[in-house]
Amino acid sequence: MRNNLLPIAKEGWSYVVGAVVAFMIFTFFDFTFLAFLAFLATLFFIFVFRNPEREYVVYQENSVVSPIDGTVVSIEELHNDEHKGYKVEIDTSYFNVALLRVPFTSTLEDIRVSKGARLSAYSSLSNSINENAELIFNDLKSSNKIRVVHKLKQSFKAIDIDIIKAQNLIQGGRYGLIINGITTLYLPENFRLNIGLGSELSASESLIGYFTNESKK
Repeated sequence: MRNNLLPIAKEGWSYVVGAVVAFMIFTFFDFTFLAFLAFLATLFFIFVFRNPEREYVVYQENSVVSPIDGTVVSIEELHNDEHKGYKVEIDTSYFNVALLRVPFTSTLEDIRVSKGARLSAYSSLSNSINENAELIFNDLKSSNKIRVVHKLKQSFKAIDIDIIKAQNLIQGGRYGLIINGITTLYLPENFRLNIGLGSELSASESLIGYFTNESKK
């Protein structure tokens, strides 16, 4: 995870530069309509890859903040063998900031990135074949952990993850980028939610909730 403090995310510079070069070429050859499209593309890429600084909000110990900007579209309580606790889905569109941020101070226990399709979320196949990244964040001191799954919808850009397994992470730090996707949080039983359906979240600033005690074994 490297510092990324420029106003445009590093993942977007090639797109912005490419659009600017195209604009200059089309303008030179007096291709007015194509130059106009290249200008719009430049504005689009600047907007999509914007990288605003966020105020560091100090919450109490064991807090979890949102890893992504977006809207809470689903909250489920799970009681199956695979997971007991809560499943929270956050929908992120092209209008949201795409940067991913660490939900709580932790170690990256595991990471798996699966390449795939980029179908609409309304497609019945999207859950099984769309590109996704699964990460497990673990606070080794308290054994509290959460699983985060980022899944693409229709997007021109693959998921970027800029951290590695066993890396120590600070809450709110940038760790990647996803443009137009669904982020799913799997939270343990010992978690107290601070959000509801329809909540608008900002990465690193919006409180998801708290671990209430040590994770249940």
